[in-house]
Amino acid sequence: PFKWILSLSILVIAGHNLLDKLHVPGNGIAAFSWAVLHEQQFFFWKGEGLLVGYPLVPWIAVMPLGYCFGHLYAKGFLPERRKKILLAAGTGMIAAFILLRFLNVYGDPVPWSVQHRPFFSVLSFLNVNKYPPSLLYLLLTLGTAILFLALTERWQGKLVEVFTVYGRVPMFYYLIHIYLIHLVAMIASGWFTPVAAHNWVLRQPIWFNTDLKGYGFSLTVVYLVWIAVVVGLYPLCKKYDRYKQTHREKWWLSYL
Repeated sequence: PFKWILSLSILVIAGHNLLDKLHVPGNGIAAFSWAVLHEQQFFFWKGEGLLVGYPLVPWIAVMPLGYCFGHLYAKGFLPERRKKILLAAGTGMIAAFILLRFLNVYGDPVPWSVQHRPFFSVLSFLNVNKYPPSLLYLLLTLGTAILFLALTERWQGKLVEVFTVYGRVPMFYYLIHIYLIHLVAMIASGWFTPVAAHNWVLRQPIWFNTDLKGYGFSLTVVYLVWIAVVVGLYPLCKKYDRYKQTHREKWWLSYL
């Protein structure tokens, strides 16, 4: 039932940080199983490195919460009522984030602290855990997104149409962009840093190699690459979106 899905999703998201102090050390199946559930860890198996980067909890609750959220956009749901709900939910989540973060007692495994400059104190305040996503991370990101939806629902124009294309094919874009960025990173590492290219061949985690002096790019270049990837994938996303719209009888397209 809808109410059960909604209640259990909120319960898992709100309460999973109670498990932050529970750790399973080692390199065995017990530690690996716990990492799959709730703790990002790096393992070594038969000479290979394995990063468990996306623990299931609480992502496994965020997804059904999104399913519940979709009811606000069901046919016949009044836009005025939806906007009121979105504004209330988004404002409440941001307020809860500020209060919990300020108290520094629950919601994120890493507390914030006062830094030598106010600007860095703000950064510390906003620096919440993403892997796995803490309660505070979800309150901040989802709350901001919900407020954005409430305030922009009536926006129209060419730019809105462009963003809507990405919104209709999110999984398709997500899967394609991962491999594209990985390919670009491999080319860049081989082009600019032969040592890094050598490590790619050996499958060594280059982020653990302290000998890579000067590896990487400035933040400006990173943003330019990001924009290029997003814009470059637009024609492919638009073509796939058109295919989805004209082949509604294929049920599997709703998952991609």
